[in-house]
Amino acid sequence: MRKTNKMIFISLLVSVGLALSVIESAIPLPIAMPGARLGLSNMVVLVTLVVFGFKDGIKVGMLKSTVLMLVTGSVSSFIYSISGAILSCILMHMAYKYFSKVFSLIGVSIIGAAAHNFAQVSVAVMMLSNTRIYSYLPFLLLVSLFSGYFVGLSSTYIVENLKKNFRVLFSRQETI
Repeated sequence: MRKTNKMIFISLLVSVGLALSVIESAIPLPIAMPGARLGLSNMVVLVTLVVFGFKDGIKVGMLKSTVLMLVTGSVSSFIYSISGAILSCILMHMAYKYFSKVFSLIGVSIIGAAAHNFAQVSVAVMMLSNTRIYSYLPFLLLVSLFSGYFVGLSSTYIVENLKKNFRVLFSRQETI
């Protein structure tokens, strides 16, 4: 894939991640748990990790968090978001690269969702200087099982289609 095409595609992935984050913030969850989310935009990060690799995956995660901060104006949310994005990208990459025989994309996604929640709770503990906030983590980890499963299942279908279409799209473009 040419460098310009890749840059455009990465930019589109960041845009889709941003749009999913904004849409997701408007969807009410059936349970009232602060910080609990569906994690729809994490699909984009997981797909990027699988299709393009770690460097581009972490770029998409960090750019998505940064642009979301610029759109919403919430700097405190940015600190939680960027920490979760970095830790989840690192752990999803490690799980996918070194343990793909053990974990499917669903397992990788669940690891990413749990890492995201752990990072956010850890940031809250540091910001508020209160370790009792960790008592909230088991509830968030339970939610991350379900959200991670959904994100991983969706990502599996997206990755299959992208890989198939990339071969067709970019092999045709090279010959033109």
